[in-house]
Amino acid sequence: MKPRTRARSLALQVLYEIDLSTHQPGEVLRTRLEETTLPPELAEFARGIVFGVMPLREPLDKVIAKYAPEWPMDQVAAIDRNILRMACWEFAVSGETPVKVAINEAVELAKLFGSDSTARFVNGVLGTLVDHEQEIRQILNRELPQETKLESQ
Repeated sequence: MKPRTRARSLALQVLYEIDLSTHQPGEVLRTRLEETTLPPELAEFARGIVFGVMPLREPLDKVIAKYAPEWPMDQVAAIDRNILRMACWEFAVSGETPVKVAINEAVELAKLFGSDSTARFVNGVLGTLVDHEQEIRQILNRELPQETKLESQ
């Protein structure tokens, strides 16, 4: 597994656990980092994803539901939902990851952690979202705290 994929995998596991429990994000991340050896820069990358996605879970779900209404978020499996949140956050909020890379990485995670149909599902939903990337970026930017707003892109 590529180094950044390992970091994304760890972030996904953290987000998944938080989604299904009342565990605190910092504690879950700390535990996962103790169990998985990641270089400091990859641990920081995983931390950035977790704490980037966490405050935007609801807006991310709304955006995904708006542009992919065939898939109600409350009916999407938790692992699939978190893969979609991460990828959408990476290409629409973080801005560090090119869209194609975010989609490819999401599909790889879907193959590793999802059901047989998850990779196809994730690819299809993200393909729809990419068509609305600028609108999604604007919507999510309005949800960010003032000090973390994205520059106009």
